[in-house]
Amino acid sequence: MSHALPATPLGRPAAALRRALPVLPVVVVIALLGLPVAPDGEGGANVADAMSGVVVLACVIRLLRARRRPLSATAAVVLGLPVVGVAVAAAGAADPGAGVTGLVRYLQVFVLVPAAVLLSVRDRRDFRLLAWSFVALALWQGAVGVQQYATGTGASYQGEDVRAVGTFGPTDVMGMATVVAFGLVCSVALALGTSAARRRAVALGCALTLLLPLALSFSRGAWIATAVACGGQLLLAGLRRAAKVAAVALAAGVVLVGGFGVGTAMLQERMASITQVADAPDQSVLDRYTMWAAATDMWSEHPLTGVGLKGFPEYRDGHASLALSSGSDIAGAGAAYHKQALLSPHNMYLLVLSEQGLVGLLALAGSWLALLVCALRGLVRVRSAAVRAAPGGRPVAAGTDCALVACGLLVWQLTDFVYADIGGPSTVLTAVVFGLVGWWALVDPAAPAGPGDPAPAPSVPEEAAVR
Repeated sequence: MSHALPATPLGRPAAALRRALPVLPVVVVIALLGLPVAPDGEGGANVADAMSGVVVLACVIRLLRARRRPLSATAAVVLGLPVVGVAVAAAGAADPGAGVTGLVRYLQVFVLVPAAVLLSVRDRRDFRLLAWSFVALALWQGAVGVQQYATGTGASYQGEDVRAVGTFGPTDVMGMATVVAFGLVCSVALALGTSAARRRAVALGCALTLLLPLALSFSRGAWIATAVACGGQLLLAGLRRAAKVAAVALAAGVVLVGGFGVGTAMLQERMASITQVADAPDQSVLDRYTMWAAATDMWSEHPLTGVGLKGFPEYRDGHASLALSSGSDIAGAGAAYHKQALLSPHNMYLLVLSEQGLVGLLALAGSWLALLVCALRGLVRVRSAAVRAAPGGRPVAAGTDCALVACGLLVWQLTDFVYADIGGPSTVLTAVVFGLVGWWALVDPAAPAGPGDPAPAPSVPEEAAVR
């Protein structure tokens, strides 16, 4: 008779590592975004982008060895929709080389890497591992950003080197803000979606900690997107819990502004400028309005297929008014002063509309809308299962944290796309976000494995799944 040997303290971490092996390359992609970026970099491909290619390749090899259908029909349609508009726009690009470059970038961010992440995540534990990886990266970048503000070594803002940009440098001022916002959204979801007091306290502590570097990023777009996403998470989690968390956040804001002096005149002026974008916009807002108008004008001349991928810079001067400045001032955080050309409208929807036309926008936005609808359906599903499991009592909704992470990240990204577009070292993180959202939205976590699917990971009790 054989007897199973008890798990040793050293054996448990090794077993956990083996179990998480498929998703570890995605964790590495996230971790690599913590490395410093060259101060005068031009925003091209970096080591994290290269690692995302490894993730795709590893996924392909794993699927070939398993000999199974990689995606369901629904997932293939939703993730494959962007290919339609991108391919048409690439074929119509004025510069074939630029068209191919743009095609590869769009496929990387919106199709290949999201599909690879979706197929690498096997269960909710893998999902939570990636969510906590987002939080860890945000804490690191946020710590670097706060140090930059405190020591005057950040990017230049109103003549002072105080803007927190983390390791991304002054050429990607949205990089740290995006990373910190993703971590904050994940932290809020993990706090709202767990019944374990200790883990809820840790997640809430991380969320409160990340408020400071997000404020010091001086990124109005990130602030607005974070407020919308976290507000939506609170409402989805329930009004009672929303009121409690909102009270804690308000108290933390009072402490940050009053107790630690974060509410500097510079920060207060930046916050006040959000309400002045129509009455008295600053030059950065004027430039954005001008480029938005130029993008709309390009689309009006090429309504169906746009001007072609990477065509906005070439057509910009012919459609922009004289209100457009020569570029953004870049300095600080180790970079010498220079002008950075404005080569996109800083609005993802208008960028797609101008370069890909209605065909591209409907395909890309249709894919995102389908993901949002399916993610919300997943949240309703876990809520309904919890009510059935605990009739008449307080339901334990296993998977609520995953649902709130997915919905929050997608709402943040879709809101931020009103003020930003793809570009810069942090763009690969957007691809990982769409992969995470895609897993929750398109893969039923509670469904049993079908024929040809890999065996599911060992199950855990329902309460442990929530924790």
